[in-house]
Amino acid sequence: MMKTSYDFDQAILPAGHALKTNILLRFRADIAQSPRRQLNLSLVIDRSGSMAGAPLHHALKAAESVVEQLQPADVLSVVVYDDEVDTVISPQPVTDKATLKNSIRKVRAGGITNLSGGWLKGCEYVKAQLNSQKINRVLLLTDGHANMGIQDPKILTATSAQKAEAGITTTTLGFGQGFNEDLLIGMARAANGNFYFIQSIDEATEVFGIELDSLRAVVGQNLQVTIELADGVSLVDTLSLAKVSQNNAGQTAIALGELYEGEDKLLGLSVAIAAAEIGDLPVMKLHYTADVVQNDVIASVSGTVDVVAKVGTVEEAALASTSRIIIELSRLTIAKAKETALDLAEQGKHEQGEQTLRSLVQQLRERGLHENFEIAEEIEQLEYFASRIAQKALGNAGRKELRDQTYQTMTRNRSDLAGRGVTAGDEVYAMSVVNEIGSGVELSCVREGGKLRVKVISQAHDTTKNVQFPRAIRAEGARYVVEKLEISNDGTFYRVVGKINRFAQPGETDIFIAPRRSPSTSTSKAAKGPASAADLPTTDTIADGVLVQCVKDGSKLRARVVADGYEPDWNMRFPRSVREEGMLYVVDEIKTAPDGKSYIACGEIKRFVQPNITS
Repeated sequence: MMKTSYDFDQAILPAGHALKTNILLRFRADIAQSPRRQLNLSLVIDRSGSMAGAPLHHALKAAESVVEQLQPADVLSVVVYDDEVDTVISPQPVTDKATLKNSIRKVRAGGITNLSGGWLKGCEYVKAQLNSQKINRVLLLTDGHANMGIQDPKILTATSAQKAEAGITTTTLGFGQGFNEDLLIGMARAANGNFYFIQSIDEATEVFGIELDSLRAVVGQNLQVTIELADGVSLVDTLSLAKVSQNNAGQTAIALGELYEGEDKLLGLSVAIAAAEIGDLPVMKLHYTADVVQNDVIASVSGTVDVVAKVGTVEEAALASTSRIIIELSRLTIAKAKETALDLAEQGKHEQGEQTLRSLVQQLRERGLHENFEIAEEIEQLEYFASRIAQKALGNAGRKELRDQTYQTMTRNRSDLAGRGVTAGDEVYAMSVVNEIGSGVELSCVREGGKLRVKVISQAHDTTKNVQFPRAIRAEGARYVVEKLEISNDGTFYRVVGKINRFAQPGETDIFIAPRRSPSTSTSKAAKGPASAADLPTTDTIADGVLVQCVKDGSKLRARVVADGYEPDWNMRFPRSVREEGMLYVVDEIKTAPDGKSYIACGEIKRFVQPNITS
């Protein structure tokens, strides 16, 4: 029922030397092909003001795609939330897809973010249909911070763990750049669910699809591993992102969560081993348990794995260590280094954080791993983030990418989730630009599955091959001219050789000539309104403006900021002539009033018109 295997990063350990080594363990539920498990699913979608426009449009289209892929025996509910929580679809079998999708299309953006209220309602609906033979899951999507209801991350994370114990798993999806990644990752980890960073609005459907594929592929749950170390062996670190605890016998217990059909669950361990003699060396016993699908029902399985290292002479060990490289273990080591570097940077230890990444780059190159394309791409990521940390310029986008890359690599074994990142480096704006290719090679930067890839355009080369290219100057849509390309040793990808320029044809507008966000042109003067809201200009985009909503406060109509990063309860100086209950506005700028506890709407005011989301 369960296949297990393991590898050391050194095929033969040197005798007579105390050392640290890494072990990669693989677990896979080996089951006969069976019908996929039915789903009991609740989609919980943020419809707060910051989601207005394209973000909500794409989130709802993604929800529609989920409906389209479900089966009549699946149960679905859909909840939306801003400051209020509304049920779009109550729990029901997916038998009338057209009606369900039509209900989703009617959702419109609203106020502030009551994340806890929406999530708990979704949990309530899943609990009402709870069935241990089904996959019981809440998918929580948000683009902002919880600023209403329960807001304490510790409480939300602890509650997520409690829901998981009751059989309700939560997957979290962070949308854009405004959400709290620590909260969403914390909730997902506590609930044994998944986390996804939806970095660009048009990939929402793709990410929802990945999660739905994962749910269909769940063949085991609650994989638990207990480590019984041999004498002279100590556990240094766990390289996988798992819940680690001590049992009553003082042994290390590791919770690894779900098993997916056709996908190994990886557990990386770093251990210290005392000096040993030549021969077979017992390192540990691994005891595992899991709930696995067997004959179309869930049954508990268990087993024990004896982990034994081979010990040889120093010469034998030296030869073996360069002949057997484990790519999966290297990915886990890279992810762990990213996590460590980020922690150091946030403690103000930027130099140490940078060195952590650069030292690993050197080790990877010395072991020849830069000849593997995916590891070569990781090396570019490591160098990019090392530079950002050294400059103290990691920023919000860089932090989210680091957290996402670490999480995905250390929890899943899917190449389409590893190494994702679409943020352009600032260096691309400072590059020299040429208007002709000459004897060079033309390249372009495209986004594929959340990753920035560089491709060859020049027909003299194989345009199907990827190009290893500096991460810092990648930007989606950019084109480049390089002196030449050389093929990797295994012939699978190209490397850039020589000078790199950006390329723009004569007379062509250079889309990277200015910073991505233009300076604000709004006035600092308080906004003035026309005679009525009907006289306001309209817009269906927010762009660099701020979304404001008119709400009823007792007998008064108040204007409130509904964008994240503002106090949701502060009053605002806002033209009375254009106030209409429930109306949304886009304001050039919001300034804090001299009293320090209210706002002033400044610049032009436009009436926000919800875009058409039916297409």
